[in-house]
Amino acid sequence: MTVRHIVLFRFRDEVTPEQVEAIEDGLAALPGLIPEIRSYRYGRDLGLNPANPGFGLVAEFDTTGDFATYRDHPDHRAFIARCIEPAVAERVSMQMEV
Repeated sequence: MTVRHIVLFRFRDEVTPEQVEAIEDGLAALPGLIPEIRSYRYGRDLGLNPANPGFGLVAEFDTTGDFATYRDHPDHRAFIARCIEPAVAERVSMQMEV
């Protein structure tokens, strides 16, 4: 089984380009810190639909246990507290089997 984790972020109005860059840098570092991540892709919305959230992430894991390890990993939790929470107004996520 593969577990796909999908997250969409809507940034706060006052978010700065530097904050978005810090999010991208932090996300780039996570696969090197958390070996349970099998695939990790993220990026800014292309702006084709103004109603879309501004940023998205798709990650894949071999098992639900691997996802739980990622979700609860101290480096991941610290990144969320440091970069995501201050910049994000709305977050929606789901996990599905693919």
